[in-house]
Amino acid sequence: MAKHRFLSAFDPTRLASRQAVAVIGLGRFGQSLARELMADGAEVLGIDVSEDVVQSLNGQLTHVVAADATNEEVLRQLGVTEFERVVIAIGSHLESSILITSLLLRFGVPHIWAKAVSDAHGLILQQLGVPHVVYPEKDMGRRVAHIVLGSMEDFIEIDTDFAMVKTQVNPAYDGVRLGDSAIRQRHGVTVSAVKHRGAGWETATADTVLREGDVILVIGPSRKAERFTRATP
Repeated sequence: MAKHRFLSAFDPTRLASRQAVAVIGLGRFGQSLARELMADGAEVLGIDVSEDVVQSLNGQLTHVVAADATNEEVLRQLGVTEFERVVIAIGSHLESSILITSLLLRFGVPHIWAKAVSDAHGLILQQLGVPHVVYPEKDMGRRVAHIVLGSMEDFIEIDTDFAMVKTQVNPAYDGVRLGDSAIRQRHGVTVSAVKHRGAGWETATADTVLREGDVILVIGPSRKAERFTRATP
């Protein structure tokens, strides 16, 4: 019989029925993701082969178990086959990542996210049929590079060559009505929301008046959005 150890009472059928998320692999990425999911109100089943890692997360996740997720029997006993959403956060052990991915695809898990540590790894996952392949290290490097290069507070790439940028209003736009700013015509981006000093976020309209010190959300092609944060009107 496959060996695994729970640190709390566990009913996999009940947890899976609530559309919780199973996170397989609790390294830095897996732990960070699992904690964020918990903070967002999700129930999380964390699985890792390391007893020490599992012990360190006791009480931080809904359930955490030390088990070998490459074992089909283990996945079935843990009820992973019943989950709607599973994240394979293993990157350094390619064989384990690929084997677990193959098992989950065979189980018919509808929503699978798999971490890739290289383009070759990602290509294999895509060829297997994984709908969502993520590159944490590459994506973070790209995001930080955009932030370093531009006068922006945050950069989120929504899709290939399309991004959302959080940045402060250029002082040259102080007192300018958004509809008169010609930002879209000149820079090819759209100001979608604005946060005035001391106020909350609000949807931007043509009548929104920009003020120095305001923070805005800008959407558009990645390069254009980045260039906008460094441009003068």
